[in-house]
Amino acid sequence: MSSQPHIGLPWIVRRTRLPLLSLRCVDCRSESATTGEGRFRVNANGKLLDVWLLVQCVSCNRTSKLTVHERVPVRSFDPAELHAYRVNDPALVTSRLLDPLLARRNRYTLDWRGAWRLYPTPVPLDEAWPVQVQVVLEDPVPVRPDRLIARGLGLSRNEVLRRIKCDIPLRRTTSTGFTFTLMAGY
Repeated sequence: MSSQPHIGLPWIVRRTRLPLLSLRCVDCRSESATTGEGRFRVNANGKLLDVWLLVQCVSCNRTSKLTVHERVPVRSFDPAELHAYRVNDPALVTSRLLDPLLARRNRYTLDWRGAWRLYPTPVPLDEAWPVQVQVVLEDPVPVRPDRLIARGLGLSRNEVLRRIKCDIPLRRTTSTGFTFTLMAGY
């Protein structure tokens, strides 16, 4: 049995849709909102611009605004960025929604339940052990490594704790990629 990890298999965690926002509705007190079709509202006040991302309550459909820019001089905007706000560019909607500073300023968190999927590369059981796996998170999806690894390998979480070597805590949520080593079963 080799002591060096055999191969670095990639596992990808990919977003399947935009996450919901945990944001209390002022009308119905629901705590979930969505960006819906992803629209910005750009409002000019003299030479100053306000930009909001519009979100909608999932229960009562009430529209609310998340402040993206407030009273910013028009000249300070890159023309391409300003155009992207005006045409509701989907990539810009995504980047603003996932921006932690915007979330903090507007007091919302992201609800990733059902919004991502793991695409694991199968671990070849006839190969040399141990096997190294690199987990890549394409978006800042919060995952618990022990649960993710258990799902990807079809093992119990106790078995994961016994057979996995990792530089990060397995039971603590992370939003960044990591690498783990799967040791041979006993």
